[in-house]
Amino acid sequence: MRHILASLCTAFMILSPGGGVLAGDRSVVVELFTSQGCPYCPPADALLEQLALRDDVVALALHVDYWDYIGWKDTFGSPEHSARQRGYASAGDRKMVYTPQMIVNGRDHVVGTRLTDVTDLIDRQLATMREDIAVEVTRNEGLVHIRAEVETPRDMPLMVQLLRYIPSETVEIEHGENAGRTVTYTNIVTELEQLAEWDSHTPLDLEVAINGSDPVVVLLQYPDFGTIEAVAHLR
Repeated sequence: MRHILASLCTAFMILSPGGGVLAGDRSVVVELFTSQGCPYCPPADALLEQLALRDDVVALALHVDYWDYIGWKDTFGSPEHSARQRGYASAGDRKMVYTPQMIVNGRDHVVGTRLTDVTDLIDRQLATMREDIAVEVTRNEGLVHIRAEVETPRDMPLMVQLLRYIPSETVEIEHGENAGRTVTYTNIVTELEQLAEWDSHTPLDLEVAINGSDPVVVLLQYPDFGTIEAVAHLR
């Protein structure tokens, strides 16, 4: 885990660069669990590319590793992503995982190729989500600064998670179920780290050292794969 240079502060006013009080980022997080070895996934990968164009969606591709045995090792596959998907399944009392699967705001799951179902879930989340958490992420010379406060503290703590991703990469798949296909992947998660547990009763102020210029996403999510309550996106 990266060294956290500062932890929770006792009190502060969250200000935007222009000096105004921050507003919440009204975006829905869509996590696609996919694999280069999954023959059913390319349409879902293409759908995620379209979702990533929306201003009200943070679209993330998490490549799992359990398809690797078929004959092609996913170049982005991660056991951590597989474990995250299993965590969502356990939290939802589901006995199996599958690809392509989309998890919407940590709450609802849907087959990742079902455009109408996916957009309906996004619209439902946008209509019902709370907007009382203000969160901001800024970057300065290898440091990411995360600030947040909430109007009404939550009854449970929120897990502060940092994700990094590659915006786009095209892969020529040589073996396995998708042998001979060339697929472009979008917002490929390369890093997923839990930074802190925030009780939300006092403002959050974290500074984290990072490498490179890849985009940053910060999630505030209930423990044990609960609902994502807020998100900040730094491209």
